[in-house]
Amino acid sequence: MNYKNIVIEKGMYHTPGKSFTQVLEELDPSVNYMGTDMEGMDAFQRQLKRFDIRVSGKDSDRVEKFFSTSQSAALFPEYVARAVRSGMDFSSPLPEIIATNTKIDSMDYRTITSGMGRDDLELRVTEEGEAIPATEIKLSESLVKLKKRGRMLVASYEALRFQKLDLFTVTLRQIGNYIAVSQMKDAVDVLMVGDGNENPIESKAVTGELKYSDLVGLWADLAPYNLNVILAGTDAVTKIMNMPEFRDANAGLDFHGTGRVLTPFGAKLIHVPSMEAGKIIGLDKTAALEMVQAGDVVTEYDKLIDRQLERATISTIAGFAKIYTGAAKMLTYTV
Repeated sequence: MNYKNIVIEKGMYHTPGKSFTQVLEELDPSVNYMGTDMEGMDAFQRQLKRFDIRVSGKDSDRVEKFFSTSQSAALFPEYVARAVRSGMDFSSPLPEIIATNTKIDSMDYRTITSGMGRDDLELRVTEEGEAIPATEIKLSESLVKLKKRGRMLVASYEALRFQKLDLFTVTLRQIGNYIAVSQMKDAVDVLMVGDGNENPIESKAVTGELKYSDLVGLWADLAPYNLNVILAGTDAVTKIMNMPEFRDANAGLDFHGTGRVLTPFGAKLIHVPSMEAGKIIGLDKTAALEMVQAGDVVTEYDKLIDRQLERATISTIAGFAKIYTGAAKMLTYTV
């Protein structure tokens, strides 16, 4: 099989517009392994098998196994990036609020806007001879603000050479978790204050303690968009979950079994610890927010390979833009 004959070297990380795994897949297509015991593996996982590197489980290898040859050492940055990415994917609620994810290969990105207001969402009847109302789509005035998030790994090879990869993966996943939490905060900030194009969120204030009727009002105010996600800080989540309407048997069983909370009107409640008390955001996840990413998880592969993890950064670059301003509304209440 071809995977045993591929020459692995760090130059594979330099291929413009392609990830390390994509380069490997071109040299060793996964389609060639249909019907074999390696069906379901991608090209990177086959290379781990080739060099007999086990990255998980009670029989996982030590970190030093990657550095047994120059070729296996070139796999290490991809392993690090995948472990960080898995931590981001596992813990991040971002997929629950993102309508679309745009990946770019530059630091400048200008999204589009249609300028559609509430009246434009209800298409009026066009009489004979009348012009059909137009929706103008144009570039937004401001660039999407991209932020670089990451952590510096500082460790000697000697400090990690006897460390099991299984435990090291836990550390890398936690770094991914930290990045995901920061990106969630960035997304909420854009929903609230706008993306630089004079589109802050529309807010409605209620007096006194937060009540279920206030949430119903938020649901009604968001129409004709659908309220399918509610974002709330710790104080608001506590108040909402203690409402009598949230104590029905089905909601309780779902929360105890999965940790997910669905409101009585079907919207998913997401806890965002960074949100300040007294604020709740309701949104239509299919129309509110665009995530823009400049590449994927980036590792300093030269340092990870040549210096064997002396000092290296793991980072991501991402930003957020509003799609339809009216697809998210904020409710403020007295704390």
